[in-house]
Formats: sequence, structure tokens, C-alpha cells
Amino acid sequence: MISKTVANVEEALNGVSDNMTMMLGGFGLCGIPENAISELVKLNIKGLTCISNNAGVDDFGLGLLLQKRQINKMVSSYVGENDEFERQMLSGELDVELIPQGTLAERCRAAQSGFPAFFTPAGYGTEVAEGKETREFDGKMYVLEEAFKADFAFVKAWKGDAAGNLVFKGTSRNFNPCMCGAAKITVAEVEELVPVGELDPNQIHIPGIFVQRIFQGEDYEKRIEQRTVRTRE
Repeated sequence: MISKTVANVEEALNGVSDNMTMMLGGFGLCGIPENAISELVKLNIKGLTCISNNAGVDDFGLGLLLQKRQINKMVSSYVGENDEFERQMLSGELDVELIPQGTLAERCRAAQSGFPAFFTPAGYGTEVAEGKETREFDGKMYVLEEAFKADFAFVKAWKGDAAGNLVFKGTSRNFNPCMCGAAKITVAEVEELVPVGELDPNQIHIPGIFVQRIFQGEDYEKRIEQRTVRTRE
């Protein structure tokens, strides 16, 4: 068996450089690859294209990369609670491609499955379809969307083993699974790294063939974007 374990986040991000296209799992702040993002900030690489549902918040997640102007383009579905993301988008400092959330997920899955493109009805007749091929199927119009082409995919899982098999917990099964194997190199950070054979094969969500590097992350904050609570009586 070939072990895909690397010692730390520094080794996991070996080969990352300026002007790359990167996928980053997570939804809001749920299931984001916190360690990988922190290392990208530390490396201070520039000119990045980031494919992610949103860009975190101003002081956490991808918001940290936006603060340092490390991202040239965001491919997202949601501006979210990030004021700096909104400001850079509206001022023209940041190139933003906003696409329907289902299309974002399917463009990841197409890359993961090796399909170059697919037809979807989402966005037909809107700005989303401008400049793209459209076609009618059974009386309904569809838009041709291309699979993503990314250099790295950074995902976060609950547990993983040395072979790269992954188990996600709860709603962290958002964009993380469909980004595995959707880039040239997939890097998985996990809360708990276990020996091969310890994971129940029936509970594995992503097999190791979709992962090239895996490491055990540290110091997860697991922030919540907005916490609303009821006043105690």
C-alpha cells in the first residue's frame, strides 16, 4: 500500500505557486480547510483564482487571502457575510464569476468524473448564459457549462487514513466530496488520521484514489458565521 500521508501542512502545499487555480471546500465557514488556508496566507502567493462557494468572512477563511490581495478571481455562488469580498467586487478590484450553486457543484463533479462539460437549465435567459452554447432538449432550453480545471483542491474531512480514504461529518459533506479528485492534486486535511483498516469501508465517503496528499490538521476553530440565540427566561 502506498501511503499518502505527509508530515504537515507545509509539505502538503509543496508545489503551490503564484497564479494557480484552486478549489477550496466548505460552505460558509462549515468544513473549510483552515490549515491549508492559513498556510496559503503565510506563503503570500499571489494572483490566485479560487473556486469556492463563498469567501468566508472578513477575518477568517478565504477572507484572510482577500485581505492580503492574494486572490485575483473568485468563482462563487454567494458573497455571504464578507464585506471585503463585496467591496472588492463592486469596486472592480476583484474579478468575480457568480454562478448558480448547483452549477458550481456540478462543474466540480464533472471534473471529478472526467467529463469536459454538461448541459443544465440553470441560468438560461440570464447573464449566466451569455457567450455560452445553448441547446433544446424535449422542448426545454439548456446551457453548456464546462468542467473546472484546477491545479489544487483543498478539502477538510473528519477522519482519514494513510491511503487517503475520507469520512466527512454532518454538513461538512458540502462541496468537499465533489472537489476531491477534481483537480490535478487533492490535499485533504483531517481532524483525525488513522491507520489503514481502521475505517469501516461502509462508512467511507470518498475513496483514497481521489486524494494525493493527506495530513492531520491542528487547532481548528470551527467558527460559525452568525450565531443567533434565544434570551434565557
